[in-house]
Amino acid sequence: MKNVAVIGLGLIGGSLAVDIKKAFDCTIVGIDASEVNAKRALEIGFIDEIGTLENVKQVDVVVIATPVNTIGSISIEVLDLIGDDTLVFDAGSVKGSICSSIAKHKNRKNYLAAHPIAGTEYSGPNAAISDLFRGKVNIICELEKTDRKIANKAFEIFDALGMEYKYMSAVEHDRHIAYVSHLSHVSSFMLGKTVLEIEKDEQNIFDMAGSGFESTVRLAKSAASTWTPIFTENKKNLLSSLEQYIKNLNEFKTYIEEENTNELNRIMTETNHLREILNNKI
Repeated sequence: MKNVAVIGLGLIGGSLAVDIKKAFDCTIVGIDASEVNAKRALEIGFIDEIGTLENVKQVDVVVIATPVNTIGSISIEVLDLIGDDTLVFDAGSVKGSICSSIAKHKNRKNYLAAHPIAGTEYSGPNAAISDLFRGKVNIICELEKTDRKIANKAFEIFDALGMEYKYMSAVEHDRHIAYVSHLSHVSSFMLGKTVLEIEKDEQNIFDMAGSGFESTVRLAKSAASTWTPIFTENKKNLLSSLEQYIKNLNEFKTYIEEENTNELNRIMTETNHLREILNNKI
C-alpha cells in the first residue's frame, strides 16, 4: 500500500485519507470534482498530490467517497482502469444501487462494498478528522464477490483504523439503514424546518433552545448535497420508514388532543427501551 487514491475529499474521504496516510506512511493522491476542495485538501496536508481518474492506473488502493448517486458510475470508470491486484472500496451509505451497477463488471472481484457508519454534521475537507472510524461499525456487503487476497488488503486498512465489522447483503443494508440513519436525518431536518417556520425571531431560538433541541437538530446541519441523493437512492426503504413514522406521530397527536395520559405514558415508557439497547452498544 504505497500509493492510495481517494476520490471525494469531504468528511468521509478526507478522514479516511488522514488515517490511512498515518497508518501506512503512503502517498495519497486526492481526486475531487471541486478544484477548491482538492486544493484545500492539499493545503491541509492529508493528500500529497492532486490527481485525476487516470492516476488509479498506478495505485494499490482506490477509495471512493463521493455522493452516493455518483459512486456507481465512478466505480465503473475506476474498474475499467485499475491493475489486476488493485483494491477498490467505497464508503457510501446506500449499497443496493452501487452493487447492481458493478455486478457484471469484469473486475468485480477487485471491489469491496463497504459502509463505515461514522460521521459528523460537518462537510468538506476542513471537516476531515483523525480517528473518526475508531470503534465504529463498518458494514461489508457481498464479501463473497471480492477476491479474498484483495479483500484482506481492505481488512488490513479497516483494522488499522480501528473499525468493527458487520456483514449483510446490499438489500438488507439499505432496509436497515433507512430506519436507523436516514429516517433520523429526515426527522432532524423537518424539526429544524418546523421551528424556523413557527419561530420567526432567531434570537428566541438561540436563547431558549435547550440541549435537547440542539442535539435533536444537530443532523439538520448536515450538507444537503450529501443527503439529497441518499434519500432518493434509498427511496423505497425510506418511504416505508416515513409512513410508519408519520403514523406514530399522528397517533401521538391524537393522544395529546384527547389528553389520554395513559397512552402517552405507555408509548414513552415502551420507547425508553432504547436506552437499554444503546447502553449495551456502548
